[in-house]
Amino acid sequence: MPKVRDPDGAALAERRQSRRIMVGDVAVGGDAPISVQSMTTTVTADINATLQQIAELTAAGCQIVRVAVPSADDAEALPVIARKSQIPVVADIHFQPRYVFAAIEAGCAAVRVNPGNIKKFDDRVGEIAKAASEAGVPIRIGVNAGSLDRRLLAKYGRATPEALVESALWECSLFEEHGFRDIKISVKHNDPVVMVQAYRLLAQRCDYPLHLGVTEAGPAFQGTIKSAVAFGALLAEGIGDTIRVSLSAPPAEEVKVGAQILESLGLRQRGLEIVSCPSCGRAQVDVYTLADRVTAGLQGLDVPLRVAVMGCVVNGPGEAREADLGVASGNGKGQIFVKGEVIKTVPESQIVETLIEEALRIAEEMRAEGVASGEPSVDVAG
Repeated sequence: MPKVRDPDGAALAERRQSRRIMVGDVAVGGDAPISVQSMTTTVTADINATLQQIAELTAAGCQIVRVAVPSADDAEALPVIARKSQIPVVADIHFQPRYVFAAIEAGCAAVRVNPGNIKKFDDRVGEIAKAASEAGVPIRIGVNAGSLDRRLLAKYGRATPEALVESALWECSLFEEHGFRDIKISVKHNDPVVMVQAYRLLAQRCDYPLHLGVTEAGPAFQGTIKSAVAFGALLAEGIGDTIRVSLSAPPAEEVKVGAQILESLGLRQRGLEIVSCPSCGRAQVDVYTLADRVTAGLQGLDVPLRVAVMGCVVNGPGEAREADLGVASGNGKGQIFVKGEVIKTVPESQIVETLIEEALRIAEEMRAEGVASGEPSVDVAG
């Protein structure tokens, strides 16, 4: 059974063994890598704008994209979008079951339905299961705290973990009656504690792959923290097969945060990593400026390279020695380390230029050896 590992290779937890489904050409569940998803913010009926945003998300590292289908015009746009998208498209359906059939016929890679928002949905599960099965289209049962079925709200009083899980498993049971188990589940809540409790409970009660999300997480800073806390807790326990960071920010930012969470847990190969000190009274150089300039200069680097930008002689030499490339700064100059060895000492004014030159040289050597990530990221640590 695959294990969740930290960046140094130590096992964190056995990964929960879930069944495997295919969302287009992306495997979800089983021992498949955890994928990063996002959702377009365009009006889906605006095909050009939607495809442009999907292209931007793809470039940012998104592997599965969801599009909203609230109207007939949106449904009519799905065939073109599904055909031209570089990554699998999931149709997000609420209120109208007929759009589920439209999405399947359009060639979407999956369909998301919300049990709390689909009117007369339960009476048509058999038809949907048959259509989805014949087309090889999985269904995501996406339960949200903000749109929980009224029957469950009356029973539990609020959107408790138990209520979210009961809603998801009830809907699963309706599909199971028709022999359909090509299902992925999400039970989202805006409170990370409730969300974590819900997924833990759900993980114990089924073997379906789980899509993690903190719904309505908030603006970029708050949403990033809430998502990182919740995802980190669950992924470190081996729970979760795909993730979406929900931010009140451009969707490409969701993808970057999601990828960084996976990289930080050792669940995705790291790209560019900048290790830099937070600065203190010991610092004898402007660490903030150095780190920002090095990061900007290496943006887009496609190899897993760790670069240490350190500002004093206490932790600097050690961190620089442990990195692939680093500088320990002080007294107006910087010692440049490559693979643990000092290769030169340069004036402070030449630190950034030297680090960028050395990084590009090392990157070229790594590419020649067949090492590449393709999804660079930045991690500023203290």
